[in-house]
Amino acid sequence: MSPRRGEYVNRSTSTVAGYLAEWVEAHASTVKPKTLAGYRHDIDHYIVPRIGRMRLQALRPAVISKLYRDLAEHGGQDGQPLAATTVSHIHRTLRKALADAVQVDQILAINPAARSKRPRSHAAEPTQVWSAEQLDAFLTAARSHRLFAFYRLAAYTGALLYLRWHAIDLDAAEITFGGSTAVIRGQRVEGTTKGGRSRTVSIDGETAAILREHRRQQAAERLSAGSAWNDSGGLVFTNRWGEPLYPDTVSALMTKLINAHNRSTTPSAAPLPHARLHDLRHLHATTLLLAGVPVHVVAARLGHADPAVTLRVYSHVLREHAAGVGDIFAQAVKASVSKSAGQTGKDDQ
Repeated sequence: MSPRRGEYVNRSTSTVAGYLAEWVEAHASTVKPKTLAGYRHDIDHYIVPRIGRMRLQALRPAVISKLYRDLAEHGGQDGQPLAATTVSHIHRTLRKALADAVQVDQILAINPAARSKRPRSHAAEPTQVWSAEQLDAFLTAARSHRLFAFYRLAAYTGALLYLRWHAIDLDAAEITFGGSTAVIRGQRVEGTTKGGRSRTVSIDGETAAILREHRRQQAAERLSAGSAWNDSGGLVFTNRWGEPLYPDTVSALMTKLINAHNRSTTPSAAPLPHARLHDLRHLHATTLLLAGVPVHVVAARLGHADPAVTLRVYSHVLREHAAGVGDIFAQAVKASVSKSAGQTGKDDQ
């Protein structure tokens, strides 16, 4: 019984480890493979080794708060502090599991994770690793590679490895994204987008031309490979034998292209900083926002279901963009007053 809420629950001998094992198996067919892998990793590596033997109904907010604090202080490799983002992910997993223990299985009266406290942390704002000029330098270095179109799309739309030719309308200059790619236990796994919804974004004429050339190149590779070609369901980006690409492949290639560019520049030229593939997505978003593109348009392009997510992630960009808004307003008022005064002078003549 919960004295505070006056609710009864049957006494259970289930341990935290036992319940979480049943819970994660119950979700195996209802969530994306990457999400399921995240649940299992949090449970197996962080939760069960520390509180797995406890009786589930004995869990209290203070116990879970201590778990988070211990993880934050020395829950990482070799006793190092665990990243705040990882602790937050563990919290979301445990909170969801215990919410089901309350609402679905009805073996808990309240969710102790919902009342627990995590160590205070400050969410890191995405940094803009490259400028637009540095992006252009990278794309120039990548232009001769067979996967140049991949990096062009990654920078200009955020497209990645799930994309199929049937989702591209080159005449309308539009691309529809309806899935994602991840690697789970060494296997390439495809699934839906994070929000489960597709989105259509526009592309510029030059990018459309680059994709046409990439399609011609892929057709030539298919002809050359003959019977060795693997039909991958119309994937836009494959290896030379038609096999799907892994995320690590294009990430490692990006590093090689950056290093090759830096070796080819003169000693007096500033080298390109190291950048991750995901940094191209942030560069895309920040460039659009600083150009004055409305937040809801950028959110739709990134696949954010709620523009509030875009506002939160890129609030630093919007603050920078808003720095001169006061002057713009003042100038607009002065211009309006001057125009009105000039018109009045003409009327008096």
